[in-house]
Amino acid sequence: MDIGRTQFPFPYQPYDIQQQFMQALYSALDQGKVGIFESPTGTGKSLSLICGALSWLTDFEEKRRQETAALLQKGEVSLSSAAPSSSTSSSAEPDWITDFVQKKAERDLVSKLKDDELKRQKREERLEMIRGNAQLKYAMKRKSSEDDEAFQLLQLSKDDRTEERGDEGDEELVIAEYQSDDESKTRSRYCADEDDAGDELVEEHITKIYYCSRTHSQLAQFVHEVQKSPFANDISLVTLGSRQNLCINEEVRRLGSIQHINDRCMEMQKNKHEKQHQEDGAKRKRGPAKSTCPYNKAPALQRMRDEILGAVQDIEQLLKLGSETRSCPYYSTRLTIPPAQLVVLPYQMLLHEATRRAAGVQLKGQVVIIDEAHNLSDTLSCIYSAELTGAQLCRAHSQLTQYTHRFKSRLKAKNLMYIKQILFVIEGLIRVLGGKVGQNPQSQTTKAGTEMLTINNLLFKAEIDNINLFKLQKYFQKSLISRKLGGFVEKYAGTGMTLHPQSCSNKENRRTQGLNHYLQTLQSNRTAPVSAADQQGSLEAEKALAASPMMQVEGFFMALTSSNTDGRVVVNNQETLSESSVKFLLLNPAVHFAQILKECRAVVIAGGTMQPVSDFKQELLFSAGVGEERIVEFSCGHVIPPENILPLVLCNGPSGQELDFTFQNRDSPHMMDETGRILSNICNVVPGGVVCFFPSYEYLRRITSHWETNGTLARLANKKKIFHEPKKSNLVEQVLKDFSRCIQRCAADSGALTGALLFSVVGGKMSEGINFSDDLGRCVVMVGMPYPNIKSPELQEKMSYLDKHLPHNGGKSPGQALIENLCMKAVNQSIGRAIRHRGDYSSMVLCDRRYSRPATLAKLPAWIRDRTSTHTSFGPAFATLRKFFHERKRKQV
Repeated sequence: MDIGRTQFPFPYQPYDIQQQFMQALYSALDQGKVGIFESPTGTGKSLSLICGALSWLTDFEEKRRQETAALLQKGEVSLSSAAPSSSTSSSAEPDWITDFVQKKAERDLVSKLKDDELKRQKREERLEMIRGNAQLKYAMKRKSSEDDEAFQLLQLSKDDRTEERGDEGDEELVIAEYQSDDESKTRSRYCADEDDAGDELVEEHITKIYYCSRTHSQLAQFVHEVQKSPFANDISLVTLGSRQNLCINEEVRRLGSIQHINDRCMEMQKNKHEKQHQEDGAKRKRGPAKSTCPYNKAPALQRMRDEILGAVQDIEQLLKLGSETRSCPYYSTRLTIPPAQLVVLPYQMLLHEATRRAAGVQLKGQVVIIDEAHNLSDTLSCIYSAELTGAQLCRAHSQLTQYTHRFKSRLKAKNLMYIKQILFVIEGLIRVLGGKVGQNPQSQTTKAGTEMLTINNLLFKAEIDNINLFKLQKYFQKSLISRKLGGFVEKYAGTGMTLHPQSCSNKENRRTQGLNHYLQTLQSNRTAPVSAADQQGSLEAEKALAASPMMQVEGFFMALTSSNTDGRVVVNNQETLSESSVKFLLLNPAVHFAQILKECRAVVIAGGTMQPVSDFKQELLFSAGVGEERIVEFSCGHVIPPENILPLVLCNGPSGQELDFTFQNRDSPHMMDETGRILSNICNVVPGGVVCFFPSYEYLRRITSHWETNGTLARLANKKKIFHEPKKSNLVEQVLKDFSRCIQRCAADSGALTGALLFSVVGGKMSEGINFSDDLGRCVVMVGMPYPNIKSPELQEKMSYLDKHLPHNGGKSPGQALIENLCMKAVNQSIGRAIRHRGDYSSMVLCDRRYSRPATLAKLPAWIRDRTSTHTSFGPAFATLRKFFHERKRKQV
């Protein structure tokens, strides 16, 4: 294989930077490197990733075929021409034994190579048949639809008859069984894994590329790029998602919450396996039939798997295909993973080990590409962090206690022992928060304050250090107690029946009476009339209440099994126990990323803005044991001409006021007035849209309130219609539509208004993932430097951890470097919103003297940094800005 490959299939003539990107990517994959790739948005990064990576995969498979053929030929010749050895080896073994062992090894190797080659040929022939024979494909669709329709009619009639029998035997669903390893092995041939659809569908994983990104919309966009690429007809691709995204069973989809969807789906899988077990057994226990999913039948899943392999499809197309073939897209896509060459999946499914294992994702020897990876470290920390509120702890304790009382006579001694240990740990955590078990958490007052503890200190303070959390974690996994407890609550909580048996002691009743009253109050409050303004908050509260608290408890218990040095526990006491919380904070994300780096052949971390990468390399790669020799960095410029961007650093305003937006100075009336004058001047010369970013929502509120008082806001509104970033996510799209319509209308009318001004917040809903292309973002203004809150206990602990475990470079501690890097990453993401394609142009105005520091300028992306000019007075800067837009206007004419 030629590492220096220069020609790549591409849908059009690639730019030079795209060609360089693909060559560097090809080389990194071929040499098994960890690559950090930066390509600004608008430079065709997705297509470069696709064509470079799939070119390598194609060449890699061709090279393996050639090597296999050569080894087969060599092995057969060697076996056919073998003669008795006349070796004069000094080995103690006789020559005939050595010859026998050698020949057997050669025969085994040849046999394995032949089997692998045969499997490969069959797989390729099958894919070719699926892709080429459209008539067969549609015939299979029709047959699948007819068969499954007949099955569903039969199933519905069975379900109707079943409902008349009552709910006898339903309690079996909520009894938590825990078997020892020996018992599990004994039952393994009967109880298949819940996600298997038949052993005949299990395949060996071929060499593949895993591509992941943050959101499903970004994944869908990537799949559309693959469909436009030269590999669209030759690559087998599958898009993975959660049940919430891929389920087509309306009965399950109506449940709404992802947890309820997961629980119901897995319950149906259990019913399916139990039904198969009963049918295979000599003695069958008579009882009411339990509902199963009509879309999860092995023949239909296999047919849909073949359809997925035959054509590149995104999630929307998968849902449509699932409805047509009456087969489950969720399980079909998971069956497609082994033979697929390109697997597209969200962050969570790849980065979280338990989710990865459950989905059937195997990374050994594979290639992983992580896109939009500028926040990878924070993403890992969030995925493996866990938080519990006092209300959740009390609810979990109450539910588990009632569950135990109801089924106490039917639970095995081992189950009762572990359940009592779980209750004991929950009680300890409630004590840490200053509360008591069995009382209304809203009525229990606590002493407000925040405390940072190591894991060991938390265990000692809660007096639970004698409990083996690893064994509890194993019990959670094997008994599925969290899911079954959720089913128990869902079945009995709303029936009006007493959850405590009458035999329960009065003491136990008194312990939970207050909490039961509290929960009943919450339940009754749902029916009370609410104003339209409070509906959204009520929905959020109801969603939080509906979530199973035991699932949260299980996640927190798992977090506490981390190394004592890798995490901290934040005990946050509020006025009431209900609002107080205990949170596990992961300080060392490298411990979880190390497994991915170790297993994979190559890992590529890509993004539009990866600068600064120093902390990224130190915190994630070096800490995970990756040496400098395995790391490859690639950063390219932008495809736009250099004269199409104008980055400016302003050190002073129009009246000569120094721009220093430190926390001590930014609330000064003089500083706010000067900022208003800067914006007024910018709006006078910039056409179209201006996007102004502020460090926080609170500062945006204060400064706009000040401008409203002194008339600055009215003056700005005379030139640009003003829009504010909404605080609710569901309003973002509407604000963007109104912002865009206003700019288009102003361009057409040529009236007094020249466009629109959008006030946004760094790190808010408009700073990432939103495109302000063309007239939507002709100028981006950054007010101050958005440093994170250094007084945050979590951030202080993170800084302390880095100072202790990472080397000090450049005279700055790793903690100080973290603060600056977080700030500049946020700045880079915000100012990069404006340039989205080759013909776009925009200006970027950084209002703060601190941006002029060489160390700060060095952390800007190279394509912006090289064009940035620093101005100590406002006049020359404004003249440069006016000239920039005058020339753009002249060129358009």
